[in-house]
Amino acid sequence: MRKVWQAGVAGLALLAAPMSSAMARPVADLILHNGHVLTVDKRFTVASAVVVKGTRIVAVGGEALLKRYAARDVVDLKGRTLMPGFIDTHLHPAPVKPSDIAVASATSMAEVQAMLRDKARETGPGKWITGYGWQEANLAEKRNITRADLDAAVPDNPVLLVRAGSHSAVANSLALKMAGIDRNTPDPAGGLIEHDASGEPNGIIRESYGAVLRLVPQPGWDVMKPATITWLKSILALGITSFHDASGSIDDEPYGAGGPKPGEQGLDLLGAGMTFRRARELYAEMGDSLPRVTMYISYPGAERLKAFPHHTGYGDNHVRLGAIGENAVDGGFTGPTAWLLADYKGQPGFRGKGRFTDAELQAMVDTAAKAGWQLGLHCIGDAAIVQTIAAYDKALDAIPDPAHPAADRRWFTDHFTILPPDATMQTMARDHVMIAQQPNFLYNLEDRYTQVLDDWRLAHNNAIATPVKKFGLFMAFGSDNLPVGPLVGLYAAITRKGPSGTVHGAEEAVSRAEAIRMYTANGAWLSWEESQKGTLEPGKLADMIVLPFDPMTAPSEALLKGRVDMTFVGGKLVYDSRLRR
Repeated sequence: MRKVWQAGVAGLALLAAPMSSAMARPVADLILHNGHVLTVDKRFTVASAVVVKGTRIVAVGGEALLKRYAARDVVDLKGRTLMPGFIDTHLHPAPVKPSDIAVASATSMAEVQAMLRDKARETGPGKWITGYGWQEANLAEKRNITRADLDAAVPDNPVLLVRAGSHSAVANSLALKMAGIDRNTPDPAGGLIEHDASGEPNGIIRESYGAVLRLVPQPGWDVMKPATITWLKSILALGITSFHDASGSIDDEPYGAGGPKPGEQGLDLLGAGMTFRRARELYAEMGDSLPRVTMYISYPGAERLKAFPHHTGYGDNHVRLGAIGENAVDGGFTGPTAWLLADYKGQPGFRGKGRFTDAELQAMVDTAAKAGWQLGLHCIGDAAIVQTIAAYDKALDAIPDPAHPAADRRWFTDHFTILPPDATMQTMARDHVMIAQQPNFLYNLEDRYTQVLDDWRLAHNNAIATPVKKFGLFMAFGSDNLPVGPLVGLYAAITRKGPSGTVHGAEEAVSRAEAIRMYTANGAWLSWEESQKGTLEPGKLADMIVLPFDPMTAPSEALLKGRVDMTFVGGKLVYDSRLRR
């Protein structure tokens, strides 16, 4: 049967050529109807029904589709919103290890200490206790955890708790002693060891805490694989149907094919992370039960990268290779050591730290470019962005990519927190360099920004309108786990409000439609998958979510409190909130 695509005012629909009344209606697998369907197509068309066959959308339109198609499953949306699943362009899988405490949920120092004591009773003395995600803003005391707090709870167990964002960590006295860190220990390369008034380390290590981390015994992949699956399924509940894994590696590849030399420590300090090889094996088993993943690859060095037989774009619509990244050009504000062009507020002479000399950065960028890789380097401070864009500009000008024309290399800066000088953004526009940004940072890191940024940088932190509308730069959204939920990012992007209710730089806000597009369609573009996903259009993967409210019209606070009712990956229902109640 010949089929014709037609776009109408009411939405997109698949129209069948005339057929006799004796012929049965085409049978699809799923119809969702009686809803508010945000297609996020070029016109931001609103429809009411979607028809799915297999893993793909075959029709989008009005209620008339119910008369033209039969389906095995029909879902009455009852006025709820159906929209593309969120595509988070920067996530770090965070499966729970056996040694972990749930420190991210702590609301006071006493609660942290209670968690530590419980874990120590469970494991016994001498065993490591770890955890990720604490934030001083979430604690009643509104201050960092120190080694004294940890020592008071568990003096006989080494402890390392990583702050949300992974740019700093706190260790207790036993862990510091095991790592050989005392008052005379020099700062690690690219990091800082904080000291108390007496000159002793206070337990906080910014940016480079590998001296402690490498002492923590890591469980094997046999233990972490089920935990990773649990984490992957957890983000489906947040409406994330695709994500870019910003902590991928090729550390378990064979030597000579991208892997490290025998006996050489790879980049994967955690030992049981989701490498590209492990991801391919895992998704071969799980199929459409998990969110799709585009995997950054941490730069392994020139020799290993040249030996690895693949590059950006290799894979399928479940797992594919993304950019070389997010190798950090500077630190972050959770350190805080982001590299600025001006002094931190109240800290004369301190501007954070860069990680590379110009020559070192250029060598990494050039090597990746010659091997056919997309670049997506971490640069938060304006000084780091200036250095990164200068390196990108030289490589993009000198090193062609046979697979992509000059205007379609799709290199990007990861974070882009502090607006760089106009000249840098003009270079980005000329080179078609894009931005993967985390609008939720404005909300979650408000306290840090107000402490360390001057008024102008505070108002323009995580700017959207200026780079996008003034300079024409392309932007896609993600979360960097701070927090993971995309609805918080949408809230921050459209309101520019922090938890205090203060609006920071109202002129940097964007419309709801623009913000939604940056968290869906634009994320697909970043990985050359715009023809496959990111919008609800015929022929695309049926990656969709159902919201109990309309994000286009609901009060902005509804985004902060909102939940996802249903999540579909490839037309398969993979999360249903009714089953969790």
